[in-house]
Amino acid sequence: MRKNKMETDATVQKLLITARKHFTEKGYANTALEDIVTETNMTRGALYHHFKHKKGLFLHIFDLVQKEVGERVEKEALKSEDSWQQLLLGCQAFLSAVVEEQNLKILLIDGPAVLGWDVFRLIDEQNSMRHLREQLQDMKNQGYLKPLSVDAMTHCLSGAMNEAALWIAGNPDDKNALEDAIATITKLLEGLKNEAKQ
Repeated sequence: MRKNKMETDATVQKLLITARKHFTEKGYANTALEDIVTETNMTRGALYHHFKHKKGLFLHIFDLVQKEVGERVEKEALKSEDSWQQLLLGCQAFLSAVVEEQNLKILLIDGPAVLGWDVFRLIDEQNSMRHLREQLQDMKNQGYLKPLSVDAMTHCLSGAMNEAALWIAGNPDDKNALEDAIATITKLLEGLKNEAKQ
């Protein structure tokens, strides 16, 4: 029984790695399931057994990438014990991660189009936005933030960072785009700071 589970896990991992590569390089619309099963030396039946359809496979990969980015943000933020530094480091990590080739197309380009806005938002809220909301709530509780809605701050900052990531991706020749976006997000964050804590 244990061997079967290990074999199943290995099959799923192989399919996910190959599919992620195809979705990254070709995009969702131009990725053919036949290419994935051929490259993994599996059958369509094996793929459909685990993922039901192409959209199900993409959803699984989208969720996986969201979790990876969320873990990276959290890891970077925890490099400091200072709340403001944690927030800044987390935002920088998010922007740096989502603009990477293996993440951008899946998360911000194909994600909303393929999954629909509601599913995209739900998964985003369970991962990156959850970390951001938790950090902002902790900071508000400690008196670091102006008396504003944490939900509003979370959505506004998340939207700004997603849009900044798309802008960075759309300007591949601008070597300063990531730095400029981080500097701008930093200024936006400073506007939320409670003056009494400065």
